[in-house]
Amino acid sequence: MQANLETIGNLERRLNISVPAEDINSEVSTRLRRLAQTVKMHGFRPGKVPMKVVEKQYGMQVRQEVLADKLQKCFGDAVRENNLRVAGYPRFETQPAQSDAQLQYSATFEVYPEVKVGDLADAEISRPVLKVTDAEVDKTMEVLRKQRATYEPVERAAQNEDLVTVDFSGRIDDESFPGGEAKDLQVLLGAGRMLPEFERAIVGMQPNETRTFDLTYPGDYHAKEVAGKTAQFTLTLKRVAEAKLPAVDSEFAKALGVADGDVDKMRSEVRVNVEREVDARIRARLKEQVFKVLTERATLDLPQSLVEIEMRSLAQAAQRDLEARGVKVKDVPIPADILRSQAERRVRLGLILSEVVRANALQAKPDQVLAAVEHHAKSFEQPQEVVKWYYSSPERLQEFESAVLEQNVVDWVASVAKTADTAVQFEELMGKGNA
Repeated sequence: MQANLETIGNLERRLNISVPAEDINSEVSTRLRRLAQTVKMHGFRPGKVPMKVVEKQYGMQVRQEVLADKLQKCFGDAVRENNLRVAGYPRFETQPAQSDAQLQYSATFEVYPEVKVGDLADAEISRPVLKVTDAEVDKTMEVLRKQRATYEPVERAAQNEDLVTVDFSGRIDDESFPGGEAKDLQVLLGAGRMLPEFERAIVGMQPNETRTFDLTYPGDYHAKEVAGKTAQFTLTLKRVAEAKLPAVDSEFAKALGVADGDVDKMRSEVRVNVEREVDARIRARLKEQVFKVLTERATLDLPQSLVEIEMRSLAQAAQRDLEARGVKVKDVPIPADILRSQAERRVRLGLILSEVVRANALQAKPDQVLAAVEHHAKSFEQPQEVVKWYYSSPERLQEFESAVLEQNVVDWVASVAKTADTAVQFEELMGKGNA
């Protein structure tokens, strides 16, 4: 076999392969003779099937297998000889042969690009800082109480944080529209599940009161048929119920998983959980900034073969998510092309991270992985059993290895860039409804 390599683009290469026809024919004959010794066919004893019959039945399949093996070997040899880093999968094609004695093929593929990370010394990164105090624990306790609130009917005007029951009907240009009518709908005022204008119309209404009001849907509203349009609503408030929060006592502690109902132990566990969540959110914000800096400053060509693979992976993940939600995937096809921009970002970032790790020896160390697993296991009743479970299969550790590797990159970039600590408020860091 002979092969010559040519460059046809920044990343694209073509390997032209010439295979002697006699080599293929000889190997096909050898395999068919070997197959004839064991093949079972109706009307013949094992090992007694005539070669012509075997060749007619299996000749094409065996020839394809021989060609695939020869081409893969030639391709692998050329990759090693030329020290190529192949991205994605090669595309093999038959080419016109100059003579019957030679078979001509080509393998077109992409190689990994050169990644230039860029200078990070003047990059500005803000590292959030927040120390968890009793005040943050108290705020979290209040959230936990609200999550376990019961609601009791009251005879007064509706106000924020009430649970109200309403009937409403809406019309646009004197015509009804999908989603514009409901009976006995429960709305938790202030939760943000309805449009702000809708909730504001309810606040101040008395039970059994009816109100008519206009509401203009945002231009980017998810229901395109009403986006940007103004609807006239008639709404009747049927019931107002106010929240009754549970007392912070032993029963409340038991409801949060503290078996003996010790309130102090409950607060300690809440503090640990808050500290863990705060740490996770600070890390996430820092990582987001680091990844943004890296992607903005790095220069590289994207291998389209990797983008295509990532697009298919994203589409499959979206389909699995829809199936888990009970949606029939065949009814909601997901065109892979709509995922191209996301795939390009992921491939770009992955290549940049790989280069940063390689150039700065930031690979995940065993002790780092163990520490990550142990940290995760702390939230379980039997941490050591959880650690053993993860270490019983290398595949289970991949998530932690990836997380450690990313954290190594984040720490390294933060150490070389202009990183400044910035105090943040608990409510702003945790988001509405979590503080």
